[in-house]
Amino acid sequence: MFFLQRNLPAWERALRLGGALLLACAGLLWLPAGWPMALALAGAAGLGLTGIAGFCPACALVGRKPVAKGKP
Repeated sequence: MFFLQRNLPAWERALRLGGALLLACAGLLWLPAGWPMALALAGAAGLGLTGIAGFCPACALVGRKPVAKGKP
């Protein structure tokens, strides 16, 4: 994933990771097993991966520019 140019600032990456953690916990603790839990965990995985990589394909699709070099 090192070839991807980051288009998410550090504060948004942190929010995505926190949201992924909350969504995964909510999915595991409060949702019934089956499709609702699977959808919540898939959403949490997507948020977590974009937060870790610092790249959001949907943001790139709408024209969000890469984060400048030297900034996290």
